[in-house]
Amino acid sequence: MNFLSINSLFPNLALEVQLQLCILLPLLAIPGIIATRRSPNIRDAISLCTSLLVLSLVFSLYLALDRGEIIAAHWWQILPGLDIKFSLEPLGMIFALIASFLWFVTTLYAMGYMRGHNEENQTRFFCCFAVAISCVMGVAFAGNLLTLFIFYEVLTLSTYPLVTHAGTEKAKQGGRVYLGILLSTSIVFFLFAIIFTWVIAGTLDFTPGGVFGETEDTIILSVILVLFIFGIGKAAIMPFHRWLPAAMVAPTPVSALLHAVAVVKAGVFTVLKVCVFIFGIDLLEELASTQALLYLAGATVLLASLIAMRQDNLKARLAYSTVGQLGYVTIGALLASSLGVIGGSMHIAMHAFGKITLFFCAGAILVAAHKSKVSEMSGLGRQMPITMAAFFIASLSIIGVPPAGGTWSKWYLLLGSMDAQQWSIMIILLLSSLLNIAYLLPIPIKAFFSDDKQSSSHAGMKEAPLPCLIAISISTLGCLLLFVFPEPLHELAMSILDQPLNDNSLEHNSLGQITNGE
Repeated sequence: MNFLSINSLFPNLALEVQLQLCILLPLLAIPGIIATRRSPNIRDAISLCTSLLVLSLVFSLYLALDRGEIIAAHWWQILPGLDIKFSLEPLGMIFALIASFLWFVTTLYAMGYMRGHNEENQTRFFCCFAVAISCVMGVAFAGNLLTLFIFYEVLTLSTYPLVTHAGTEKAKQGGRVYLGILLSTSIVFFLFAIIFTWVIAGTLDFTPGGVFGETEDTIILSVILVLFIFGIGKAAIMPFHRWLPAAMVAPTPVSALLHAVAVVKAGVFTVLKVCVFIFGIDLLEELASTQALLYLAGATVLLASLIAMRQDNLKARLAYSTVGQLGYVTIGALLASSLGVIGGSMHIAMHAFGKITLFFCAGAILVAAHKSKVSEMSGLGRQMPITMAAFFIASLSIIGVPPAGGTWSKWYLLLGSMDAQQWSIMIILLLSSLLNIAYLLPIPIKAFFSDDKQSSSHAGMKEAPLPCLIAISISTLGCLLLFVFPEPLHELAMSILDQPLNDNSLEHNSLGQITNGE
């Protein structure tokens, strides 16, 4: 019996299994990766095929969600009301789609980069990569704060070996900063925010409209919101952002994983999830700390952009750019506006494609030209035209201008700031786009049009290995397609606030009835 017939006979069971396989398949691939460590082609093929399987499962879940299906899975109950469980809703679907697709692209890129750069411990790299993606799927599909927190923390631990992959003292120091900041913010702030939420609301379930009652003390809730925003260290709000530049000691595929697929997106996704499903945008508007945190996110955007302009190391410049771009999503969440939520949700996808392309290009330059500084890019575009053209298109997406996808997310963030009458935030968003131009566009301009003597040193240089170029081309095409065809992403983002998990839909899904009745 083929999969389609199984799916038609047992739709609820099949969808539940698909959701859980998205989390478990990367882990199930690890024994095969280890067993084939002496056969790199087979080992890499296992990673690539697993990523394709996960992508196909996530897309199947997307189609089911689009049909109005309620998809949930329950693992076990720790205490009454405290469960490890998963559910599917539009915001998690956006994150899962982006992560699964870009895992496939990053795996393809890593195959060319790791071999082209003669990296050691490649098997360990792909194993940790698989664990990280499993955690990302767990975060995306988490049905409550407890489940999200568990996968959020394991994600930190699983990416530590990737950050310290080189094994040098510099890599170990970067790993200590990475681990220290992310674990300390989680333990000191995030965990206590979850505990206080449980004590006050009596539930940790993600609930459309929020979990707090109308009679709760807004001062206490304001403090809890501060604990959440500071505790979600992966969102890199200043002053808890230093882990992100410190992690740039990792190989470029890891930087791409951290900045586009896994860690930082888990951070801003969690911020959005908490603001929409724990507090609710109506309550956010009433809290005293919302405005202060909104200004802090705005300051993060501007300061990170200014610091990025001063970085000569290409990866460091891109790292501080990421800090600023993450601030956009946090702003979207804290605007307490439906348009802001739409803009922030769309920016998760838009920034993912743009920034992963930029990091792919940085790695390709390192592999092919052995250059890592912006000041060394003169004339490089004549020898690496595909790479530098991709860098230019991805830069346009980060800046937020046509014909790249970042145009739409920034457009909705501007509309959200106007809708919330946050004029200073609107000015910050506009200024930051100008700063994006200042620190990104000079790089491809220098590469294509510089007449420096340095450009002659690149004579005869070739592009990066073919797998790297294929990955770069796919992610660049994604930047363009998100501009031309933003409707599916926009529809998902719009439905985040439509309360898709409602009782009227339970009659269509017996699994939903069981899960919601427990």
